[in-house]
Amino acid sequence: MSDLNPHDPAATLSRWLNLAALAAVCASLTLAFVWQLAYNELPCPLCQLQRVALILTGIGLMLNLRFGSAAVHYSIILASALGGAVASARQVLLHIAPGDNGYGTALLGLHFYTWGFISFVIVIVFCTVMISVDRNRLRGSSQVIRGGVAAALIWFFLAMTAANTVNALMVCKLGPCPDNPTVYLWKF
Repeated sequence: MSDLNPHDPAATLSRWLNLAALAAVCASLTLAFVWQLAYNELPCPLCQLQRVALILTGIGLMLNLRFGSAAVHYSIILASALGGAVASARQVLLHIAPGDNGYGTALLGLHFYTWGFISFVIVIVFCTVMISVDRNRLRGSSQVIRGGVAAALIWFFLAMTAANTVNALMVCKLGPCPDNPTVYLWKF
């Protein structure tokens, strides 16, 4: 397979859209993590599942940036977003009854799990559009972003993944997570 034209506008658009999507994933993970620390709101098991789905979505985007767009990368993103949408929809349905104040505080009038559901639906739509944009390049290519912005974002994403993994261990230890966590089970 020959290299793609580096001046192909669709390839350039695809790379930058994948970079923007990974930045949005990083922003979501960072906001949830900072909110948790600032307001001492530990993530419940469904919240943990949504974070895992978000991290897996980011891994698919990172693979697109690092190795070029590929159908398998978009499959990872779609499967992760679908799993995240199911987990967040489940949590929305748990708190939809009249008089139920929901779990945690709200951000701009919506709880984080509602924002999660909206975000995962947007990711599914994003992948649908990107598969159309990348339809002629879905075999992977050497045309990837190698600049400092992408590398810095990938490292930041990996750092947020590590921080959320340590956080999950602190909240749940190596067993099942408490339904309504109020304290860290492991403390350093």
